[in-house]
Formats: sequence, structure tokens, C-alpha cells
Amino acid sequence: MSTVDSATLLIDGPWQHRFVAANGARFHVALAGPEDRDAPLVVLLHAVPEFWWAWRHQLPVLADAGYRVAAMDVRGTGGSDKPPVGYDVPTLASDVAGVIQSLGASNAVVVGNGTGGEIAWATAALHPRHTRAVAALGAPHPLDTHGSLRAAIRPAAAKQLAFVQLPSFPERALTQGDLVSRLLHEWGGSPGWISAEDEAVYRAAAQVPFAAHSQMEQLRWIVRSMPRLDGRRYHAALQAMRPLPVLQIHGGRDGIRPASHAALSSQTSALVGPGYRFELLSQAGHFLPEEAPDLVTELLLGWLREVAPVG
Repeated sequence: MSTVDSATLLIDGPWQHRFVAANGARFHVALAGPEDRDAPLVVLLHAVPEFWWAWRHQLPVLADAGYRVAAMDVRGTGGSDKPPVGYDVPTLASDVAGVIQSLGASNAVVVGNGTGGEIAWATAALHPRHTRAVAALGAPHPLDTHGSLRAAIRPAAAKQLAFVQLPSFPERALTQGDLVSRLLHEWGGSPGWISAEDEAVYRAAAQVPFAAHSQMEQLRWIVRSMPRLDGRRYHAALQAMRPLPVLQIHGGRDGIRPASHAALSSQTSALVGPGYRFELLSQAGHFLPEEAPDLVTELLLGWLREVAPVG
């Protein structure tokens, strides 16, 4: 049995750890910035196989700029609840909308990396009243991925996603094997992008009871839902997305999604509208907030000043 407790992931820093109720569950957020609830709220969503700590470089800088920033552990990870169900993207988006309201805000700028980016896209489509703008890092629009899956996913990543569909084996590989390390290195931009110490933090996070299964369920739903009715409903909701400001950042060395198929297609450009900006970081991979922290922070700050000015 795992000896790692989620409390060990409440890492100290220039932020506060808070637990909020939303959508029938309890969620952990690392909160920084002004207490004033009139300050623009920015919600940060991590990728698989990470947790809130992936945003440790951005949290204090965005807070110092006057933003109220909440790095959230999505359902099933870190200090958030890990129920047996609810890992479909629409439920995860409802979690985000609920957390925004529980933090006392009517809306937020939703920023997500990887699978967190897919949740950010979904939050904009399914909960437009609560979504002020979206920044999607390493996360092309889900409709573009669905429309050209073979071109949108690298072959090595497709093999990993196929392995994830197996029962039990991926969970054991996360908790007892080296799957966390392999995902970080294969999806990242270069073998040396993450230190041994930081890698150990993510391996420990996978040891928290039920966390490995929860993260695998996220990936399973994204793949398995495509031909199913729930997947078709989700994609129909995405097609009804209202225009809003979007910043998309992609790594030229992303180990999952090739940069050549990252930017919006003509179909999704029409959905997003004119407030769209695409930035390519040619030397970075999938885990952009950590692989290129200064560049990502600079891009986010400049964009936030346009879409959610402070004061």
C-alpha cells in the first residue's frame, strides 16, 4: 500500500493552500495574489501526469502583477477528491466552473496545459458565463484533434495512449514502474528538461492512493469517448462555442502533438473568433510552464493585460 499522502503535496511557497467545494466534490487550489475579489481571477490547470505544482513559476509572478491566481488540482489529482467517477471532460469542466464560483468570482481566465488545456477549451464551450478568456498550452482545439487524429498525435504518443486503455497495467506502471518518468521525458522537449528532484515530486504524486487510476481515466475518456454518444454530445457543445479571447502556445518539440497541426483550423478559427493569438516556442516540448517558464510567464502577462486588465 502507498505510504504517500496528498498532504505531502501541499508544498510551501508564496501561496496559500485552500480547499473549496464544487460540483459535489472538494478541490485543492494553491491561491496567490490580492484578497480583493474584484481582482481578475486566473485559474491554472495542469497536465497529466502532474498536479498544481506545475505552475509554481507562474503563480507568484502573476500574483505580483495584481491577479488573483488559483492553481487547481483537477479531480483525481494532488489534494483534490478522487471519486471513482467523473473523469470525462465535461465533468472536469463543470468542476472548474464550480471552483470559480466557490472562490467568489463570476468568471475567470482559464489557463490549461496539456489535458488541462482540453479542460480549458471545454470550460469555455460548456460554461461561457464563467469563462472570460482561455489560454491553451500544448493543447490544440479538441475538434481539430478529433478531425485529424492520425496527423494530430505523434506515433510514439499514440502507442502510449493505446497502452493507457488497458485495465490496471498503466496504473501499476505509474505507481510501481517508470511510466511517470517516461511520460515526462517522451512528451517533454529534451531529455534534460526536468531535474531528478522535480521528477521525484511527480513520481510521489502518482503514489497517492487512487491518483494513478484517476489520471489514467482522464486519458481513457478522451480516447474512448470519440465514437460514443457522450463524445458526440461533447463535440457538439464545442461546435456551439461562443467567440472569446484565446491565447494558444505550443512547443516545437511537443512529444504528443506536432506543431504543424497545433494552430486552429479554418473551422475552429470561425468558432473562436478574431481574438485569437498563436505563439510557437520552438525549443520547448509539452510541459510548457516548466520547460519555458520565463517565456510562458511573459506571454501570459502580456496577454492578460489585454483581456483582463487589473484595476
